This record gives sequence, structure tokens and C-alpha cells, in this order.
Amino acid sequence: MPTFSVLVPFMPARPEQVLPLAALVRHSAAHRLWQGQSLLVEPHQAFTHVAASGFRVPCGTGVTLMPFRHPLEAALQARSVAIATGQPTVAGFGPGATVLQRSMLGAPYASPLTAVREYLTVVRGLLEGRPVELEGEYYPCRVHMGWPPVPGIELGLGVLRPAMARLAGEIADVAITWLTPPGYLREVIVPALRAGAERAGRSAPRVAAMVPVALAAPGRDPVDLVLAGNSGHLAMPHYQDMLRRSGVEVDPEDPAVTAKGVLESRAFVFGGPDELRDAVAEYADAGVDEIVLNVTGVCQRYGLPVAQAELETILAEVAA
Repeated sequence: MPTFSVLVPFMPARPEQVLPLAALVRHSAAHRLWQGQSLLVEPHQAFTHVAASGFRVPCGTGVTLMPFRHPLEAALQARSVAIATGQPTVAGFGPGATVLQRSMLGAPYASPLTAVREYLTVVRGLLEGRPVELEGEYYPCRVHMGWPPVPGIELGLGVLRPAMARLAGEIADVAITWLTPPGYLREVIVPALRAGAERAGRSAPRVAAMVPVALAAPGRDPVDLVLAGNSGHLAMPHYQDMLRRSGVEVDPEDPAVTAKGVLESRAFVFGGPDELRDAVAEYADAGVDEIVLNVTGVCQRYGLPVAQAELETILAEVAA
């Protein structure tokens, strides 16, 4: 049985908006509080605020985008959250979409795999207190901070396709997926993780799957909920490619077609507790270790109080 965690289902405008979700993690079956990249309140700052407010819970970034910060700053932020919370921390990273790379860096990474390898190499070396001397193509770095290692920090890598999964198998502690159907995880991603780990002579990273969910209720349209919470992702070429690889029909001109395919593939799980339990079993069979409940669609359509109540119900009836 996988563990269950909770994703902050919106971009907080103030850090105190995260406190009810931290309290939910503290007082429920949820294991960890996750936050994706936020452009209103920086996720590490929000986690530190949560800890200072008395909710010292395990945290994870899933994921922060590499073009926004140097790997030394990334290591410092992860270290600071781990110290502030005193709890296990996942520092998850991803290269972001090509358009973001071009906007922030002047040009996209010619090799995202090389950029990711360099980035995590620097971050891990710094967190382990080692001198870093990397003549990298994207992140050259010669520095020795001499930090005492902080226990409980795992490095995560956002994974959608097999090449990144193989790299995660080599260098990451956690493979973080988003909107990935369980069949695709079982048949493509998990085998690629294992292949990369075998090549590196190490154990395969655990898998944390961000799974969009919503409970069925009168008047709710599941296609609308898929689009409310995931329209941005569904418009990105790398997500479209991943979904096509998984067998989902992708129609860039009609997002509703894509949304229906996402529902059929169980990349988005909609239904009652029994349907959710069946989906959890499918994700577990695929090799997922941590299911991160993502109720962004519900939050967008009905507000945070309804979304939080939905999480409470799922955690009580499905995760217990």
C-alpha cells in the first residue's frame, strides 16, 4: 500500500493560506505536504512559515524549476527547509518547458538531460558537504561550502518520459510524476528507472506520483474538473508527448478530447471511494510508493474549503 500525501492545490498569495493543509497532514493519514512551483509565494518560504507556525511536517517540492535558481541556491533552500521543519524533505527539480528555458536563460537547454545531471550533481555535492568541482556545460561550479550534512533530504526529479526516468534511476532518490497513467508507469517509467539504477549500480529511486483526483457528486462534470486543474499542463508539448506515448488521444484543438482520454487512462481519478480504492491498487501495482492527492480541479471550481473537505474524505475512506 503506498503512502498518501497532499499537494497544495493552488498558488498561495500569503503563506498562512497553507496552514490548514499543514494541519491536515499533521492530523490525518497524510504523510507529506507537497507544493509545486509557485510564482506568488516561494514554496520554501511557505514551508518555513508553516514550520514556524507550529506545523513541522514532512515537505516536498514537486517540482521547482531549474531555470529560476542556481543549484547552490537550490541546495541552500532545501537545507533550510529541512532544518526549519526537522522533518524529511524532498527537494524536487525539473528543467521546465522549453518556452520557460528560453525566457529565463536566453535559449533552451540543448540537452535537458545534461543540464539536469549537472544540476543535481552540484546540489547533492553541496548537501553532502563535499567540494564541488564541475566543469559543466550549463552549471559549471567550483565551490566548497563545508556545510554539515542535514539528515533526511532526498533529491527528486520530475519524470515524464523514459530518458529522464533512466537518468532519475542513476542520480535521484525520488522520481516525481504528474498526470501519468498507471499503465504507463508500470510499462515505461518504472522499468526505465530500474534500468538507470542498474546501470549506476544503485537501488532504484522510489516513485511519488502526483495524482489528480475528485469525488463524484451531483452536478460535477469530470471533464471540466480535468481541464480546471490541468489545462496548462495539457497544453505543453512534453505532457502531450507523454500522454500520446501512454495511449491517450491528444487533440490540441479540442482539450475536452484529451481530458476524456486522461480520465479513461486513470491519469485523473474520478468517482466514489470504491473507484478511488481501485485506482490506488492500480498505482500500487505499477510501482508507486507515494500517492500525492491533487485536488486542484476541485479547488479551482469550488474553492479551498470544499477541496480540503474532499481531501479529508479521501484520506479517511481510502487511505485509512
